[in-house]
Amino acid sequence: MIEAILRFSIKQRVLILIFTALLLGTGLYAATRLPIDAVPDITNKQV
Repeated sequence: MIEAILRFSIKQRVLILIFTALLLGTGLYAATRLPIDAVPDITNKQV
């Protein structure tokens, strides 16, 4: 199975590069749209 995947990706280099670029672009777009509002709580613990 892995051999077939490797064989396909070697034969279809351009297709794999385009797919990788699209995946990277989608990930970067999602990362920039992610609302991160992380502020550490530095107050003392109260019981």
